[in-house]
Amino acid sequence: MTILWAVVLFGLLIFFHELGHFIVAKMVGVKVLKFSLGFGPKLISKKIGETEYLLSAIPLGGYVKPLGEDLEEELTEEDKPRAFNYQPVWKRMAIVISGPVFNLVLAYIIFVAFIGLNLPVAIPELDSITTVIESVQPGSPAEEAGIQSNDSIIAINNDSVRDWSEMAGIFSQNPGKELQVRVSRAGEIIELQITPEPTETSDAAGNKTVIGRIGISKKYSTKVIEGSGIIQAPIKGFQAVWGWCVLTLEVVVKLFTGGLSAKQVGGPILIVDAAAKAASIGAYAYFNFIAIISINLAILNLLPVPVLDGGHILFLSIEALRGRPLSEKVLINANKVGMALLLLLITFVIYNDTMRIIVPWAQKVMGGN
Repeated sequence: MTILWAVVLFGLLIFFHELGHFIVAKMVGVKVLKFSLGFGPKLISKKIGETEYLLSAIPLGGYVKPLGEDLEEELTEEDKPRAFNYQPVWKRMAIVISGPVFNLVLAYIIFVAFIGLNLPVAIPELDSITTVIESVQPGSPAEEAGIQSNDSIIAINNDSVRDWSEMAGIFSQNPGKELQVRVSRAGEIIELQITPEPTETSDAAGNKTVIGRIGISKKYSTKVIEGSGIIQAPIKGFQAVWGWCVLTLEVVVKLFTGGLSAKQVGGPILIVDAAAKAASIGAYAYFNFIAIISINLAILNLLPVPVLDGGHILFLSIEALRGRPLSEKVLINANKVGMALLLLLITFVIYNDTMRIIVPWAQKVMGGN
């Protein structure tokens, strides 16, 4: 069932993204040669009209292939009026940006349905991700060390920590060991010593282990858009999408500026695992997860990196300012660089996924044997 929930999730995300490119291409008169869900070898294909519709073997993406998208493609004079690269900049821009826009539309549809059914949409504030402390337990190692509510832990043993998960992991892995903790309090930096209290815990399989605890709780600050029926749902659905877009952008900025740890970046394995867990809770959690991932996909696709939609938008913007396109050589080289960066990112997120999910699972299995 895990794979099934993941396939449904990826299928919806890919379908809406590529549907955006497809519909707008048709609207502005560009001929679409292929519409594929998935990459790689085709499993099923059927040509309807001038477009071949495909289901391909690798379900981690998809594509729409308009006539003339390939710079080296030879075109007849008859083809040129309907070829992508012979269209004015605004038409090409509309086709490119429509994919991310349709991912936002998917999230909007889900949020409108929730609110129309009187279900809330929660949007966490950035503080919920960072190391801001909500409260300190009386008599805990944190209280004894002098940690206070609203403190932010910024370093442990001179190694910076940038989010709650990274910080908690260090405390958990060091039971009974004195740690040097650097705290930010109202703009002042304070050095403290703290020894996580050894605490015995059990996993789902009943295996016992000792971890460190210091007795602090996370600051949860969440904006909740309450469900209020179908009348207000369209407006509140827009507010929900906007709120998640802002949060996603804040997280992206924090990642690039070092404000959040890159270790928290996840990829397909994490998404598969999270999709299955969300589905096990129920339809509300599962479709909420789909909406959030769809918004993340839209924002990340708009980053100005070659091979992503944002890279194409960047090149088209430069073309509009210059009055002529960049040279074919520049575009090809830029796309090669973008592909290399994308492959590095994929490798990195798969490594993160492996260390976060696969390795603990393997250790649990080996321990169970």
